[in-house]
Amino acid sequence: MRLYLRLAVTNLKNNRRTYVPYMLTAILSIMMFFMIDTLGRIKEIAGEGTMQVCLQYAAGIMVIFSVIFLFYTNSFLIKRRKKEIGVYNILGMGKFHIAKMMGIESLLIGGISILGGIGLGSLFNRLMYLLFLKILHRNASLNIAFSKPALVDTLVVFGAIFLLTYFYNIIQIRLSNPVELLHGGNAGEREPKTKWLMALFGVATLSAGYYLALTTKDPLAALGVFFVAAILVIIGTYALFTAGSIAFLKLLRRNKRYYYKANHFTAVSGMIYRMKQNAVGLANICILSTMVLVLISMTVSLYMGMNDILSVRFPSPAKVEILSTNEETEQQVRQIIKDEAEKAGVTETSEITYHGAVLMAESKGTSFTLRPASDFSVFGICGMTLIPVDEYNQMEHQNVSLNEDEALLYCTDRTYGASQITINGTTYQIQKELKTLKAEPKNKAGTYGTFYVILPKLEQIRQFSEATKELALKNGQEESAKAMTDVSYSIGFDLKGDKKSCKQALEAMQIKFGENANINFESRILSEKSFYSLYGSFFFIGIYLGMMFVIATVLIIYYKQISEGYDDKERFKIMQKVGMSKREVKKAIHSQVLSVFFLPLGVAILHVAVAFPVMTKLLAVLNLANETLFAECTAVSVVVFAVFYAIVYGVTAKEYYRIVN
Repeated sequence: MRLYLRLAVTNLKNNRRTYVPYMLTAILSIMMFFMIDTLGRIKEIAGEGTMQVCLQYAAGIMVIFSVIFLFYTNSFLIKRRKKEIGVYNILGMGKFHIAKMMGIESLLIGGISILGGIGLGSLFNRLMYLLFLKILHRNASLNIAFSKPALVDTLVVFGAIFLLTYFYNIIQIRLSNPVELLHGGNAGEREPKTKWLMALFGVATLSAGYYLALTTKDPLAALGVFFVAAILVIIGTYALFTAGSIAFLKLLRRNKRYYYKANHFTAVSGMIYRMKQNAVGLANICILSTMVLVLISMTVSLYMGMNDILSVRFPSPAKVEILSTNEETEQQVRQIIKDEAEKAGVTETSEITYHGAVLMAESKGTSFTLRPASDFSVFGICGMTLIPVDEYNQMEHQNVSLNEDEALLYCTDRTYGASQITINGTTYQIQKELKTLKAEPKNKAGTYGTFYVILPKLEQIRQFSEATKELALKNGQEESAKAMTDVSYSIGFDLKGDKKSCKQALEAMQIKFGENANINFESRILSEKSFYSLYGSFFFIGIYLGMMFVIATVLIIYYKQISEGYDDKERFKIMQKVGMSKREVKKAIHSQVLSVFFLPLGVAILHVAVAFPVMTKLLAVLNLANETLFAECTAVSVVVFAVFYAIVYGVTAKEYYRIVN
């Protein structure tokens, strides 16, 4: 056993240039999983469903990613070591003994990685917790205990991953004969074949993904389209890097005028072999870079745009809606607002009131069919608020009069531009399309647009509301029918005073209104905590997973440079022997490496640029309609990542040139 232990330690020392980065990455992965699993088990967080679910999903993503990533890097390591293992086999070590030696190696790597990851996780847990609370705008607390369940999860998950990688390595050794093992590190030296079908398939899937991203207009549809488009783009990226790049380079080689030039000749021929050996690695770098840019730009935008989100979600800083209204209830509600404002020493301002019916509708052109509020399955769903003209005049300080077949129209997310609309078969001529409405400012946020229709009489609105209630009962939607009322009464208002006093008044109102099931109350200030919990969790997880993907990108880049360094070492010598100067050879190699290295970054930026329209629709579903802010966050993310990418290239390129020289 001592012999095997000594061999295992010696092998790890001799291969430290490849194993140390692998172990450091494994330690970081384990540390990050342990910390996020611990966060999800803290009582204050576990009590809030939204945050706990977000953290659990993030932990699940990290497990899946760790399995894929550690297997990928392990396959690179075992490929580099096949020659060494082949020598052991030829010198008399049986495959059983090699398996034993590799078992001790795996035990050492796994043990050091798991202990290091848990140790660092325990050390930085408190810092991570404080950072998380800061993002959520919560009071900082240092009470965080070591989580035994998180420890068990980490040991089970990563113990299983290291065990599976060990079995994979043993299978690779068992299926190979000594001669294959000796040449394992040099496998794939023949010129790659042109796979035209795969290249065309890559173009087709990438084009389909781009088409979906560019043509999706409906925010509700964007939720499903984004994932379909992402899968198509990922498939297309892998196909084009593995087959399309080789096809393109061979087309360049067929161009005699271009190919038979000193710089082009060495660059194109060298890149053909590079793309064969490193296509999957380059595609991985491209996909990971895209994921980093999308995750960080979207989550940072959501967090930075919190004020915009709250303003869109709550057009009035505070709003009371009486579902089944009457004059007595309205007076009581007004009195409560007045009394609680006076008690807190604040003043009620900017009051907006109106009677109306808040409904849902299915839109087909200029025709609208009213639907029960719970019916989201139909295509073209939208919100429709019906308000009588006298209420509109009172709210907007206007003096508009409408005929029986006339209406005013206001669309929250666009200019509608129709001369007439039909609601449940009744056609109204649009006297005027309103540009503004105090009840709700223009915005492009939300899963669907909302139409405000100003009708001549309150009785017409009651008829539409009754018809919708009957449809709900007919469809067996009793709960939805019970929740519907003929006409509701809305009071929107703001409070003037210091934030603490305003919050105190609103909390008192919330308690009193909460006692009446017929009254809905919402407030921007009181909702800040829940919104920061949701969007703060998104921001934290986006940065967290983004860091994980960046670490993976760095390691893949490092291994790519190491692999190319060993492969180019012999080519470097051959080029010099056939007459090229050392300077010319270095220039040619530099040109090849630089071109291939920055190709994934360029394609990733292209992916993000094409995905921008569908990403804005996704943000609109989450109530962020500030496209300028999102564009700025995306641009900054791209620039920062590109600078970081260039720094990583500079550092790893030094190692590459050291090996080659």
